[in-house]
Amino acid sequence: MTEKLVIFGVGETAHLAYEYFTHDSNYDISAFAVDPEYMKEKIFCGLPVLSLSEVNDKYPPAFHKGFVAVSSGKLNRDRKSMVFKIKNLGYELISYVSSRAFVWPNVEIGENCFILEGNTLQPFTKIGNNVVLWSGNHIGHRSIIHDNCFISSHCVISGFCEIGESSFLGVNCTIEDGVKIGVDNFIGAGAIIRKNTNPDDFYQEDQAKKSVVNTHRLFKIKEN
Repeated sequence: MTEKLVIFGVGETAHLAYEYFTHDSNYDISAFAVDPEYMKEKIFCGLPVLSLSEVNDKYPPAFHKGFVAVSSGKLNRDRKSMVFKIKNLGYELISYVSSRAFVWPNVEIGENCFILEGNTLQPFTKIGNNVVLWSGNHIGHRSIIHDNCFISSHCVISGFCEIGESSFLGVNCTIEDGVKIGVDNFIGAGAIIRKNTNPDDFYQEDQAKKSVVNTHRLFKIKEN
């Protein structure tokens, strides 16, 4: 049985949410809604776009669930702020969990989470509210991801780890067993974290150095 859903946002994240909910859920999307200053068009993905001041009347929370689809700007604070607004409007926020994710039966998942394909959530893991797990991550047994985190693709969070609230993990980073990541951390792409971190820490791997040998010389290419 399908349920009615309003998506809050009209950016790329909202467009992706529309795709995933449309093709891989039991929700029927009724409309999009945004703050008045973001009302640039009245139709998005073929559906009406309303301001937050009018959405309650036309698509009331008594008959519609909500999902906030906003980017991870300012360590997910933009998304967190919108979640607060939508809950105050009375909407129950639901989560999307891909049918192609592996989620052990005793995993706990909060509200307004966006968990895409290829994620592995092992036994006893806990995912807080408003967490994004992009595609292909490994969340090890008994690890905890706190509220408002954004985990990019192909991150490895080993067993017994804890990811502090509003932290961002870049693609291909690795958190070793039992490590606690502090609140408001930014872990850059490819970083390996072996020890506990402090609040507000920023880790960034250097870009790979360019070789003195270019590709034409390496592969013995001679253009005419």
